[in-house]
Formats: sequence, structure tokens, C-alpha cells
Amino acid sequence: MTTTPTSRRFLFGKFKTPQFKSTVDQYLGLHQDDPDNGVDARKDQYVTLVNHYYDLVTDFYEFGWGQSFHFAPREKGEAFKDSLVRHERYLADALRLRPGMRVLDVGCGVGGPMREIARYSGATVVGVNNNAYQIERGERHTERAGLSAQCSFLKADFMNLPLDDNSIDAIYAIEATCHAPDKTALFSELRRVLKKGGEFAGYEWCLTDRYDAELSEHRRVKKAIEAGDGLPDIAYTHEVDRALTDAGFEILESRDRAGEGSASSPWYMALTGRDLTLKSLPRTPVGRSLTNWTTRALEKLRLAPEGTTQVSSFLNEAADALVEGGERGIFTPMYFFHAR
Repeated sequence: MTTTPTSRRFLFGKFKTPQFKSTVDQYLGLHQDDPDNGVDARKDQYVTLVNHYYDLVTDFYEFGWGQSFHFAPREKGEAFKDSLVRHERYLADALRLRPGMRVLDVGCGVGGPMREIARYSGATVVGVNNNAYQIERGERHTERAGLSAQCSFLKADFMNLPLDDNSIDAIYAIEATCHAPDKTALFSELRRVLKKGGEFAGYEWCLTDRYDAELSEHRRVKKAIEAGDGLPDIAYTHEVDRALTDAGFEILESRDRAGEGSASSPWYMALTGRDLTLKSLPRTPVGRSLTNWTTRALEKLRLAPEGTTQVSSFLNEAADALVEGGERGIFTPMYFFHAR
């Protein structure tokens, strides 16, 4: 299956290709947990799974979220964008990034965090991404930001990096290694390219110890997050720690940062509509419903490809599941780890 970009500004009627519906159906088919399409099948086909996912959702993400596709603990009264920047800089400070360092951003998306961290630290950052459309978008954003000399994109599978051993000074990942089919294998590959004494830090999507697989409502939340966010499975926090140590890392620190913001502005508040502004509207329940209604209308008018509303719908279901997972305390998108 080709991974040719398939989401070309659908919201403005510029994308018209019959491949879109086929891609939607194939993606959703990977999340039908039957004997032929369970967790093992998704892990075996994770490159296809993730590429299809980001081909389909990148424009939705940029429309509703901006260029940094992640969550953050949020202080009382803090603007959403400011919380994202602070969360990104936290990693740069933990790794003591500075000019002269060559840093790897694992699963960089369209490069929002990479550009912020490069500006903030002065380090040179290489963003690894296996999705052609996101790289195309990211390179345009980087050029416009005047950071092409400091930030670059590497199209590659992060499980098999085309980089020399001991060639990277530091590595970070922001809500990206959750896509890996085998965390120990991924972390081992990252350890290979790190220089001796190099450090790796990141935020991981995880189940907490409150998650109970025996409870149907917990399983429902987990499944909606997986299907709506391109994940083959979701690991427990302790499984991330074990994968790091099994890969040969020494864990310097690990903890869930989800509760570190204000109780009045939890990490999932951006999805609830409790901080409604004109800019935040697209990611709120009302805004997401409007987007869903709009995509239906555009499909009927043949200004958006068939399947666009399906994408909007599974993203909405995932957003609701993320809020529920956060409220129940069974899920975190920011399990922080810092290892050497």
C-alpha cells in the first residue's frame, strides 16, 4: 500500500481523490479486533497503520491544535499554547540542550516542538518522521520560521534509523513512541545512535495502575483512544520503565506529569470547551460537532472526499475518550521519563 499523502486541505475543498475512502476503510479495518486484525496485526502493520492515520488526520490536527500535536499540564490561567511551549522546554532543560549539540526528535510530526526547542536551546535538531505529508508540511513551516539551517527532517522508520552508531548527543520524544510495535526494540535502536553518556527523555501515552482490563468501560475508553489516535496498543507506565532498562538505559527519573498542572485546568481541558475562545473553538465539543457537520455537508457537495466525516467522527470519539480517561485517572499522555 502506498503512503502517498491523502489529506490535502480537505476543509477548503482542495482535496479530491478516490484513495481517501480506501485509506479510511483500511485504517479502520486494522482496529477491528477480530482474529485477523487484533493487537498483533496492528503491530505487524504499524508502518501502514501510522502512515494512514497521519495522512488522514494531519489537517484536522493543524486546524484544531496548531503545529504542536501534544498535551501539557496547565497552570491556572495559563493559555493553551503557552502550556505547550512550557512542556516542550521542560524536556530541553532536562536534557541540558545547548548550541553545538545534535539532537534527535523521535516522531516529530510537522515540527512544532522541534522548532520551539531549537529556538530555545540553540541546539541543532533532526526530526525523524516516516510520513511524507507531515514532512512536506513541516519543511514549509520550518522555512517560513527561518529555521531550516537549525532544523531538518529525516524520513525514516524510527525502528531502523539510517544513522551511525554513537552519532547523536541527546534524544527526545513527545507522545510519539506510543506508536512503536515493540518499545524495547525501539529504545535499543535509540540507544545505538546515542553517544556514550547521552540522554533520552520524553512523554509517553500510557495506562495508569488505575486501569482495570476487567471493566468494560475501561476497555471501551482504551479502544477509542487507540482507534482515534493511531495506536497498536497502549502500555502501562511500568512497562515503559521496563522497556527502557531492558534496552540498556539507566532511568534517572520517571513519573506521570498529568497531575502537575492546576486541578482547575487539567491536561484534557482543551477538549472540554471549558476555556472557550475563538481560537479554541475547533477542539471543543461544540467546535468538533460543527466540524463534523461541515464535513458531512462538504461530502454531499463533493467538495471533500468520501470518508472525511468518518475521520472527523473517530477523532471526536477519541477526544471524548481522552477526557474520560483523564477524569477517571486511567490514562495519561505525559508519562515523563529521563534516561541515560
